Amino acid sequence: MKILIASDIHGSAYYAEKVRERFVAEKADKLLLLGDIYNHGPRNPFPKDYAPQQVAEILNGLKDKLIVVKGNCDSEVDTLISEFDFIENCCILTENKTVFCTHGHVYNKDNMPATRYNAVIYGHFHTGFIERVNGVIVANAGSVSLPKNGTPHSYILLDGDKLTLKTLDGEIIKEETI
Repeated sequence: MKILIASDIHGSAYYAEKVRERFVAEKADKLLLLGDIYNHGPRNPFPKDYAPQQVAEILNGLKDKLIVVKGNCDSEVDTLISEFDFIENCCILTENKTVFCTHGHVYNKDNMPATRYNAVIYGHFHTGFIERVNGVIVANAGSVSLPKNGTPHSYILLDGDKLTLKTLDGEIIKEETI
């Protein structure tokens, strides 16, 4: 199964559409969003084409292929315009590997979950990377709308046991096997 993993849209209709386009281009089976879907948050500027209602329309059109993890900027009122659920965290089983997916404001490379997983993937920090920490693959999908620290707008593709960090133009930044 091929899963496109993106994070931190923060209400940008422009970047929500870019994610949809990449999902189609990658021919992914599922779209996993790691939170901060509609709201920009108090520490962030408004992203390009800030229009949460339009983001909902784009994502609602993908609801049958969508898994959404709740981020720290997602609130209960967000569910009123969403035709999908927000979940706290999720675990993916692939090729006998376990992959823990979360927003990143609680669990991240500096605060790993107590349960041992083969990989931990999150967003929140808006900086995309893939690295190995004590034998565990740790990856951040970055932010599709508001990347930080000079990192590009990015997402992760999980295809079997292979993680690929890509720019929103589909260029490979880094690949790693879990």
